[in-house]
Amino acid sequence: MASDRRSFRAAVVQVNAGNDMDHNIWRALDAVRRARAAGAEIVFLPENVAMMELGRENVLAQARTEAEHPALAAFRGVARETGAWVHGGTLAILTEDGRAANRTYLIAPDGSVAAHYDKIHMFDVDLSATESYQESDTFQPGERAVVADLPWTRLGLTVCYDVRFPALHRALAQAGAEVIAVPAAFTVPTGQAHWHVLLRARAIETGCYVLAPAQCGTHPRDRRTYGHALIIDPWGQVLADAGEADFEILHATIDPEQVDEARRRVPALSHDRVFAAP
Repeated sequence: MASDRRSFRAAVVQVNAGNDMDHNIWRALDAVRRARAAGAEIVFLPENVAMMELGRENVLAQARTEAEHPALAAFRGVARETGAWVHGGTLAILTEDGRAANRTYLIAPDGSVAAHYDKIHMFDVDLSATESYQESDTFQPGERAVVADLPWTRLGLTVCYDVRFPALHRALAQAGAEVIAVPAAFTVPTGQAHWHVLLRARAIETGCYVLAPAQCGTHPRDRRTYGHALIIDPWGQVLADAGEADFEILHATIDPEQVDEARRRVPALSHDRVFAAP
């Protein structure tokens, strides 16, 4: 549990990553350093922060084991250097079944890995005749929801497409999460239609802050992402929106008392009822 439940400063990062891992890592480290210098105590990076690739062979060629991944080592190092907590977006981590896990890491200021989470829900969709994604061909789905302790609150971990599954977010909130991270690389069509609505809904339903770092712009193989990294309060109000910037750092004060107030006004998390399925 939180040892010092109080307000704290969080930063949410938006980037336009490519397929040059060294450059992507440099940009992420620069963002952490800038955010920390501006007062952030925890910095949230987006999905695929170290590598934006498309296609099974291309993704797996760039995936690494946890012990060998240069981005994880770099994020652990910058946490020690700056004294910040670092939420490391997601990295492609090789698994034993020949696929990768789309894994997010929470790194403490001493460089230790405080928690990790593997994306549960796979984006297997045909958006159009020319745009199709089959994540389960490349990524091994996670099987466990994760809530991690920060000094000031509890953090629920999700990734991108998970935002469409309210039950996961409700379970995180009922397990004590007051903040939920949603690192993403949302497509443009789905982002335009659903991004703000879904994230605000998850905040409203759970009474949590929702922090959503994002990819933006055009990436290798003409992949395009929506951007609009967001910070949303427990009442569903957008506190900050990065728009379509290729690089942006959002800042906000996260106040656990606002979580208490939202849940007092609408105590839906305690109103579950057992019902018969149709």
